[in-house]
Amino acid sequence: MYFKSKYHIDVDFEVPKKLNWYYAPVFTAFWMIIYFSIVITQVNRLPTPLTRKDELTHPDAYIAERAEQILINLSRIGPKVVGSEANEVKAVEFIVGELNKVKEQMSDYFELEIDVQVATGSYVHWTMLNMYQGIQNVVAKLSEKNNTSSNYLLMNSHFDSAPGSPGASDDGSMVSTMLEVLRVIAKSDGPLAHPIVFLFNGAEENPLQASHGFITQHKWAQNCKALINLDSAGSGGREVLFQSGPGNPWLMNYYRRVPHPFASTLAEELFQNNFIPSDTDFRIFRDYGGVPGLDMAYIFNGYVYHTEFDRFNVLAKGSLQNTGDNVLSLARSIANAPEMDNPTGYESGTVIFYDFIGWFILYYSINTSIIINGIACLGAIVAIFLSLYFMSARSGLGWLAIGRRYALSFAVQVLGLSLGAVWVIIIAVFMDGVGRSETWFSNTWLIYGLYFCPMFFCMGIFPAMFLERTKKDLLSLGFRIQLFMHSHCLILVLLTIILTALSVRSAYMCMMAVFFDIAALIINLITKWHRRAYWFAITVIICQILPFIYYTSTAYTNLASMIPMVGRSGSGTNPDLLIAAIAIFFSCLFAGFLMPLYLFFRKTRTIMLCFLGVTILFIVLAVTPVGFPYTPKVATQRYSLLHANRILYNADGTARVNESGIYIFPQDRRIHEVDDIINSIGVKQQVGDICNDEIFCGMPLLNHRWHKARETSFWITIDEQPNIPSDKPLLTLTSQTALDTANTQRYNFTLAGPDHMAIYIGPKASNKIVNWSFNETMLGDSWSPPFFIYYSYGKDSSALEFFIDLEVLADNSTTENLEIGIVGHWIHQTNTRPDEYEKFIQSFPDYAFVVDWVATYESWLF
Repeated sequence: MYFKSKYHIDVDFEVPKKLNWYYAPVFTAFWMIIYFSIVITQVNRLPTPLTRKDELTHPDAYIAERAEQILINLSRIGPKVVGSEANEVKAVEFIVGELNKVKEQMSDYFELEIDVQVATGSYVHWTMLNMYQGIQNVVAKLSEKNNTSSNYLLMNSHFDSAPGSPGASDDGSMVSTMLEVLRVIAKSDGPLAHPIVFLFNGAEENPLQASHGFITQHKWAQNCKALINLDSAGSGGREVLFQSGPGNPWLMNYYRRVPHPFASTLAEELFQNNFIPSDTDFRIFRDYGGVPGLDMAYIFNGYVYHTEFDRFNVLAKGSLQNTGDNVLSLARSIANAPEMDNPTGYESGTVIFYDFIGWFILYYSINTSIIINGIACLGAIVAIFLSLYFMSARSGLGWLAIGRRYALSFAVQVLGLSLGAVWVIIIAVFMDGVGRSETWFSNTWLIYGLYFCPMFFCMGIFPAMFLERTKKDLLSLGFRIQLFMHSHCLILVLLTIILTALSVRSAYMCMMAVFFDIAALIINLITKWHRRAYWFAITVIICQILPFIYYTSTAYTNLASMIPMVGRSGSGTNPDLLIAAIAIFFSCLFAGFLMPLYLFFRKTRTIMLCFLGVTILFIVLAVTPVGFPYTPKVATQRYSLLHANRILYNADGTARVNESGIYIFPQDRRIHEVDDIINSIGVKQQVGDICNDEIFCGMPLLNHRWHKARETSFWITIDEQPNIPSDKPLLTLTSQTALDTANTQRYNFTLAGPDHMAIYIGPKASNKIVNWSFNETMLGDSWSPPFFIYYSYGKDSSALEFFIDLEVLADNSTTENLEIGIVGHWIHQTNTRPDEYEKFIQSFPDYAFVVDWVATYESWLF
């Protein structure tokens, strides 16, 4: 068709007729088929597990069946809490026994040294001082005979578990993986240029104590120059590499060769910026030992994490094979890497890394990323400029007219994205406000209607309305649709530039969208298909397939890992906002160049209204019983309970508070679900409302997580006292002496009690602690009192001795200068519940996972 412009320029360009509306469902189905047939299948793809029979034909391969049997036997020990017989005796004996089996089977090429370390130490962890005494590590060093290398590869996993959990996935799966990897390598004939230290640490859940004990005290620690850390925040699926380095990009060169890569810089940045409520030993090795490495963990099916349902039969054998193949490959390659001869010589900046649905992995340095991002953004701007130039030339419209239309399209695109984001956030706030947060917790399909569809609606309806109102525009429909795509591309260019300038390595996510859009545009400009609307659209569709697969697979992975995590992140924040943010971010990435293609169909506004209809339908479903978030044994609601007694003494030794009650630490948002149960036993008081008069609220907090969540926890006073074991905490003031320094008193104490305690220390009035026998960090960094000290012991139960030097004002009473509170926790001990409390625990619904134990709190004035 030929068009005669008012400038009398003859141009040929296509003025397309819109496609019939019924092609829109076909277009939608095309992307859904890709999602379900490629994305879902590949993300969940696992290798075929090898059995003992396969060992005959695969003598150097990891055998999943053998690892699974180790896991079964380790899990049968039950929960392995620090201080318990299960952890300090049975688990240690089991692992040492497995190591001796390897020693009996290994080839003459190797030698294996086995050591059981008992460590005592302390360090500052978040808001508390983390003290440990007599915790244990089982350590084995595999090396070639007569090997003289002083640089070792360290591999770490932990055998202890969370209270009430057998810990099959977290972290028995990784313990069994390490044992099988050790067996396979030890039976081979090498080579092994550098020894491998296998660390089975016995106090990770405490938290992270055993890794600190190893890296700061063990005889082999200083020789460890690279790390493979194995942990779990879920049960099954593929393990994800979510931390690397710092520096030492050569490690990624070996990870890219593993059989089943699965890695993400986005996950690393989310983790390191505390979006994920967890921590791993990787940080301890990095911060206290300067050991660079790779941090990997299971993330799928996080519902069973730290619950009694984390059992060996939940973990797929294919997951063990996937992890084993990767870890075995890494162990062999890194232990034989030439970089291990001089690791410090290969230190450099951080890297960007990401896989494509497990098929391959890309990685490059931060400097390279700046160049790539810059080229992509510059190329996009140039390509858009050329596209606008050809639009002007072929439409006969001047630059000013094209520029004005582009500016309007850009404004409409920004409006659609902005209102879409606002609406999604409003839905998240609304769902929480009506007590219907987390409706997607076990019904994850609700997310698509609740949070993705409103984004699609707004991204499509405003361009559709704009085109409808300007349908007589001299610029063709195809060109006007392209303007919306160019507008979205420019938005992503700006985001890429901003994120890159802020040193956000995940800027590559926006860069990739820009790259593939510009690839389509360049093809269209070269072939002149940019003026043939449907050919242009076909090119866009083809070029969007790969980014669609990548972005939707990454979104799926992020949701699969984050959704269970909100079930243990506490009640203080609205989890729907997190899911809404994920939907907004990924919608902008994978739908930004697809939604404009709906503008080629007739009845565009009606099509867009379908997304609105889906949103309304899903909101209705979410507020009905369909949206109930919990499922017994599969996706449970978590509560940590303490049946506690608290006594707060006056200076003269009389008690100003002496009461028993139930301390409730709700771990997710929907705490109202059990209000009727709670009200049946007593009056629920929010701890935050009674915190002002006592240090740390005068409550028996366990560790930093409980400390952080104390404002949103609850206390219920009841008459029934807990059955307190005989080893109740006993704090004894052994001496009080005046030091040479003016007005300074030294208080010497001994403390005996259960294997999990906390010490609260708070100087009264204007008094100041100038020295103590604890870790010096808090005082050295001038932390504000009161001070929270978490203290636990494993094999060594001897009493703790400590002193505090207090600078005392002359006019202060000698018996009200210092307050010390002692918390006792009996986490793993068998304890009979009193009748009323037992009925209360049993009254919780079957979808709730309740872990409880006895605790005490006493405070004294000195």
